[in-house]
Amino acid sequence: MVRRSYYIINGITFYRLLAAPVMIVLIFTGNTEIFKWMLPVSFFTDLIDGFLARKYNAISVMGAKLDSMADDLTIVAAIAGLFVMKTGFIREEIIWIAVLLVLYLVETISALVKYRKLSGFHTYSAKCAALLQGTFLILLFLLPTPIYPLFYAGAIATMIDLLEEITLIALLPKWEANVKGVYWILKMKKNKK
Repeated sequence: MVRRSYYIINGITFYRLLAAPVMIVLIFTGNTEIFKWMLPVSFFTDLIDGFLARKYNAISVMGAKLDSMADDLTIVAAIAGLFVMKTGFIREEIIWIAVLLVLYLVETISALVKYRKLSGFHTYSAKCAALLQGTFLILLFLLPTPIYPLFYAGAIATMIDLLEEITLIALLPKWEANVKGVYWILKMKKNKK
């Protein structure tokens, strides 16, 4: 049963890997209505695959890598949608967006330099940030006006997450998947002494 669960869960993640480029094509070909409905499905499958992996003990390094890649590609598709469909919002919130982009680039480049691959921490702060980001982005494309308090909450949660992941890259000498957060790493190091 575990092997079957493993394939089903990775299949759900693989859907997101395939859906992201499709969504980008939809944005640039003017099929924005289909994009608006594919985005929530992608965010929902992100919630499902992680939950199922933990429930059925089908957690693997490959699954963590696929999940991180699928998460990043889904966010790239959503950001492409923002730049094409919500340019006014981008102009209004350019400072927040620029800060988030810089932090994301620092985290990504740090992981690539140190580990030669993207991080796959899946921290608690990342899960919280993803939930807020996903909710905001889905509602942004489905509602006529942005929900600004949700945007700011998501932006702050994302900053906290990215700063924590940059710290984890500094603390962890080798790549690890599914790290709960800095607190747990520091606690583990303290217990080893």
